Amino acid sequence: MKDILYLAARYLLHNRGTTLVLVGSVALILFVPAAMYVVVGGAADVLEERAGRTPLVFGAQGSAVDLTLATLYFTPPAVSPIRFSEVEELREGELGEVLPLHLRFSAEGSRVVGTLPEYFGFRGLELAEGRRFAVLGEAVLGAEVAEGLDVGVGGSIVSTPAGAFDVAGSFPLRMSVVGVLAPTGTPDDEAVFVDLRTTWVLEGIGHGHDDVATSGTTVEVGGSETAVEPRVDAAAPGESDRGLIADRSILPYTEITPENIDSFHFHGDRGAFPVDAAIVIPRDARSGTLLRGRFAGGERPTQLVVPLAVVDELVDTMFSVRDAILVLSAGLVLATIATAGLVFALSLRLRAPELESMRRIGVGRRRLRAILATELGAVLLAAALLASGATLLASRFGGQLIRWLTG
Repeated sequence: MKDILYLAARYLLHNRGTTLVLVGSVALILFVPAAMYVVVGGAADVLEERAGRTPLVFGAQGSAVDLTLATLYFTPPAVSPIRFSEVEELREGELGEVLPLHLRFSAEGSRVVGTLPEYFGFRGLELAEGRRFAVLGEAVLGAEVAEGLDVGVGGSIVSTPAGAFDVAGSFPLRMSVVGVLAPTGTPDDEAVFVDLRTTWVLEGIGHGHDDVATSGTTVEVGGSETAVEPRVDAAAPGESDRGLIADRSILPYTEITPENIDSFHFHGDRGAFPVDAAIVIPRDARSGTLLRGRFAGGERPTQLVVPLAVVDELVDTMFSVRDAILVLSAGLVLATIATAGLVFALSLRLRAPELESMRRIGVGRRRLRAILATELGAVLLAAALLASGATLLASRFGGQLIRWLTG
């Protein structure tokens, strides 16, 4: 038996190029359907687990899938925002708790989630260090955000500019990090959590005023001090002593500090302020039925959806696509096996002189067949091991892949 293994191994190593091509081809064709089956099954579990922990989602009329994914995974909202007054209206009757979410801004590559402190309790999020946000301008980082940016309590994070066409004149906000969440393996690890009012400041609805007393006053810009010239606002008659305020154009960002927080205020009716979605937690089953009954007619500009039902439909579609790919993969497997058999048969013809020499020195036909079978078995075993290892990696990181795709 040792001689059979030795001769088979020496042949495969001598023709390593052909061997690697065969192993790679067979491994790939085995990996694709196996990985598809494992990843889709794991993705379904991940999607249904988070959806099952979210009773109801409230938002504007439109795609229920977009609304659900934005609420569960903090994807950029594809539906229109709703008014905060509509959230307040949903709270009438005290049928359940409502947690508004504002999702239209990001900070250094991570989604800024404006919500209420009660969100942490709802999701069971625990702090690895620091505390929850309490006032304007404070942020709590998800575990992956803190690790990726190497920022902890006492540091800061700057929001992404709204864009060149921001006619409201809003600009980035530097937010103080007051807490870091413990890892959860959920999209919460990749978010920056702030008070809902802080996102309204990002919207430009709320702002403060920084006084600049004299010419040559310096402001901190990116860690260094930069001299700026004061600007006198056009004052109404009798208001020429209003003082000097710094022009927005001279600052790279604004920052809410204990010294200026009292100057921050909001303009307009709070009921008209934007919210992208809201998580609704009914008090009991009867309350949930009553809440859904309000939106049964579909005549409102808003909708109340059950995330688990939406995700189940999405998962059914995923399974249908997966099954179709598996059927196609079965054909590819047969084609690959046939191709491998053809390559093996052709190799036997090319090896005819070698095999004849082995017969002349006394190697029987049974032993020759055993050597050839060992070569083929070694190729198939190596391909199966390679495909199994790749499938294990796919199952291990499938959840992160799905979160990346939904993000």
